[in-house]
Amino acid sequence: KFNSDKPNEKWLTDVTEMKYGVSQKAYLSAILDLYDGSIVSYILGTSNNNSLVFKTLDLALEVNTGATPLLHSDRGYQYTSPTFKRKIEKAEIVQSMSRVGRCIDNGPMEGFWGTLKCEKYYLNKYSTFEELKEDIDEYIHFYNTERLQKRLSGLSPLEYRVKAA
Repeated sequence: KFNSDKPNEKWLTDVTEMKYGVSQKAYLSAILDLYDGSIVSYILGTSNNNSLVFKTLDLALEVNTGATPLLHSDRGYQYTSPTFKRKIEKAEIVQSMSRVGRCIDNGPMEGFWGTLKCEKYYLNKYSTFEELKEDIDEYIHFYNTERLQKRLSGLSPLEYRVKAA
Protein backbone atom coordinates (compact mmCIF):
# COMPACT_ATOMS: atom_id res chain seq x y z
CA LYS A 1 0.00 0.00 0.00
CA PHE A 2 1.33 3.40 -0.98
CA ASN A 3 0.22 5.26 2.12
CA SER A 4 1.22 5.65 5.72
CA ASP A 5 -0.53 7.15 8.74
CA LYS A 6 2.55 8.30 10.62
CA PRO A 7 6.20 9.25 10.09
CA ASN A 8 8.80 6.47 9.96
CA GLU A 9 6.19 3.75 9.47
CA LYS A 10 7.06 2.88 5.84
CA TRP A 11 10.22 3.80 3.98
CA LEU A 12 10.99 3.19 0.31
CA THR A 13 14.53 2.98 -1.04
CA ASP A 14 16.26 2.76 -4.39
CA VAL A 15 19.35 3.81 -6.36
CA THR A 16 19.34 5.84 -9.58
CA GLU A 17 22.13 6.57 -12.03
CA MET A 18 23.23 10.04 -13.13
CA LYS A 19 25.97 11.23 -15.45
CA TYR A 20 28.53 14.01 -15.25
CA GLY A 21 31.66 14.98 -17.16
CA VAL A 22 32.20 13.24 -20.48
CA SER A 23 30.80 9.83 -19.55
CA GLN A 24 31.29 9.43 -15.81
CA LYS A 25 28.53 7.97 -13.67
CA ALA A 26 27.25 8.83 -10.22
CA TYR A 27 24.71 6.90 -8.18
CA LEU A 28 22.12 8.41 -5.87
CA SER A 29 20.80 6.17 -3.11
CA ALA A 30 17.85 7.55 -1.16
CA ILE A 31 15.22 6.61 1.39
CA LEU A 32 11.76 8.19 1.12
CA ASP A 33 9.24 8.30 3.99
CA LEU A 34 5.87 7.28 2.57
CA TYR A 35 4.06 9.37 5.20
CA ASP A 36 4.94 12.74 3.68
CA GLY A 37 7.18 11.88 0.74
CA SER A 38 10.21 13.43 2.40
CA ILE A 39 13.70 12.19 1.65
CA VAL A 40 14.89 10.79 4.98
CA SER A 41 18.47 10.23 3.84
CA TYR A 42 20.51 10.07 0.68
CA ILE A 43 24.07 9.49 -0.45
CA LEU A 44 25.54 10.37 -3.84
CA GLY A 45 28.53 8.24 -4.77
CA THR A 46 30.62 7.17 -7.72
CA SER A 47 30.02 3.43 -7.25
CA ASN A 48 26.75 1.54 -7.15
CA ASN A 49 27.79 -0.84 -4.41
CA ASN A 50 26.72 -2.21 -1.04
CA SER A 51 28.52 0.56 0.84
CA LEU A 52 26.39 3.24 -0.85
CA VAL A 53 23.14 1.56 0.22
CA PHE A 54 24.41 0.67 3.71
CA LYS A 55 25.52 4.26 4.38
CA THR A 56 22.12 5.55 3.24
CA LEU A 57 20.37 3.25 5.72
CA ASP A 58 22.82 4.09 8.51
CA LEU A 59 22.20 7.81 7.98
CA ALA A 60 18.41 7.34 7.99
CA LEU A 61 18.58 5.45 11.29
CA GLU A 62 20.97 8.00 12.79
CA VAL A 63 18.64 10.89 11.91
CA ASN A 64 15.52 8.98 13.06
CA THR A 65 16.64 7.35 16.30
CA GLY A 66 14.43 4.45 17.31
CA ALA A 67 12.67 4.19 13.94
CA THR A 68 11.68 0.64 12.98
CA PRO A 69 9.84 1.10 9.67
CA LEU A 70 8.89 -1.35 7.01
CA LEU A 71 11.58 -0.82 4.34
CA HIS A 72 10.52 -1.48 0.74
CA SER A 73 12.96 -1.82 -2.15
CA ASP A 74 13.36 -3.50 -5.48
CA ARG A 75 15.34 -6.74 -5.71
CA GLY A 76 18.68 -5.10 -6.44
CA TYR A 77 21.71 -7.07 -5.31
CA GLN A 78 22.43 -4.64 -2.46
CA TYR A 79 19.00 -5.21 -0.90
CA THR A 80 19.15 -9.00 -1.24
CA SER A 81 22.66 -9.35 0.18
CA PRO A 82 23.07 -11.30 3.44
CA THR A 83 24.88 -8.30 4.98
CA PHE A 84 21.95 -5.97 4.25
CA LYS A 85 19.49 -8.51 5.67
CA ARG A 86 21.54 -8.76 8.89
CA LYS A 87 21.72 -4.96 9.08
CA ILE A 88 17.96 -4.48 8.89
CA GLU A 89 17.25 -7.38 11.25
CA LYS A 90 19.58 -5.82 13.82
CA ALA A 91 17.71 -2.51 13.45
CA GLU A 92 14.36 -4.37 13.84
CA ILE A 93 13.24 -3.27 10.39
CA VAL A 94 10.80 -5.37 8.37
CA GLN A 95 11.90 -5.83 4.75
CA SER A 96 9.50 -5.71 1.81
CA MET A 97 10.54 -6.20 -1.81
CA SER A 98 8.98 -5.57 -5.20
CA ARG A 99 7.92 -8.44 -7.39
CA VAL A 100 10.48 -9.38 -10.03
CA GLY A 101 10.41 -6.90 -12.93
CA ARG A 102 7.69 -4.73 -11.37
CA CYS A 103 9.11 -1.24 -10.82
CA ILE A 104 5.53 -0.04 -10.21
CA ASP A 105 5.75 -1.81 -6.84
CA ASN A 106 8.10 0.99 -5.76
CA GLY A 107 6.03 3.67 -7.50
CA PRO A 108 6.44 6.64 -5.13
CA MET A 109 10.22 6.19 -5.09
CA GLU A 110 10.33 5.98 -8.90
CA GLY A 111 8.06 9.05 -8.95
CA PHE A 112 10.54 10.98 -6.83
CA TRP A 113 13.37 10.08 -9.21
CA GLY A 114 11.27 11.38 -12.11
CA THR A 115 10.51 14.63 -10.30
CA LEU A 116 14.15 15.19 -9.32
CA LYS A 117 15.39 14.51 -12.83
CA CYS A 118 12.74 16.65 -14.58
CA GLU A 119 12.94 19.60 -12.20
CA LYS A 120 16.72 19.70 -11.71
CA TYR A 121 18.99 17.09 -13.29
CA TYR A 122 17.85 17.19 -16.95
CA LEU A 123 17.97 21.01 -16.95
CA ASN A 124 21.73 21.10 -16.37
CA LYS A 125 25.00 19.63 -17.58
CA TYR A 126 27.48 18.74 -14.90
CA SER A 127 31.21 18.90 -15.55
CA THR A 128 32.23 17.50 -12.18
CA PHE A 129 30.92 15.23 -9.46
CA GLU A 130 31.04 18.21 -7.07
CA GLU A 131 28.72 20.28 -9.31
CA LEU A 132 26.26 17.39 -9.48
CA LYS A 133 26.42 16.84 -5.71
CA GLU A 134 25.82 20.52 -4.98
CA ASP A 135 22.70 20.57 -7.18
CA ILE A 136 21.38 17.32 -5.68
CA ASP A 137 21.92 18.66 -2.14
CA GLU A 138 20.12 21.91 -3.02
CA TYR A 139 17.23 20.13 -4.73
CA ILE A 140 16.58 17.63 -1.95
CA HIS A 141 16.63 20.44 0.62
CA PHE A 142 14.16 22.38 -1.57
CA TYR A 143 12.00 19.27 -2.10
CA ASN A 144 11.74 18.54 1.62
CA THR A 145 11.28 22.09 2.88
CA GLU A 146 9.73 24.20 0.10
CA ARG A 147 8.23 22.16 -2.75
CA LEU A 148 4.48 22.22 -2.29
CA GLN A 149 2.57 19.01 -2.92
CA LYS A 150 -1.10 18.66 -3.75
CA ARG A 151 -1.43 15.39 -1.83
CA LEU A 152 -0.13 17.16 1.29
CA SER A 153 -2.82 19.88 1.15
CA GLY A 154 -0.45 22.29 -0.58
CA LEU A 155 2.31 21.97 2.01
CA SER A 156 5.92 20.86 1.66
CA PRO A 157 6.76 17.46 3.19
CA LEU A 158 8.33 18.94 6.31
CA GLU A 159 5.57 21.54 6.76
CA TYR A 160 3.06 18.69 6.59
CA ARG A 161 5.01 16.67 9.14
CA VAL A 162 5.25 19.60 11.57
CA LYS A 163 1.56 20.48 11.19
CA ALA A 164 0.51 16.89 11.83
CA ALA A 165 2.70 16.53 14.93
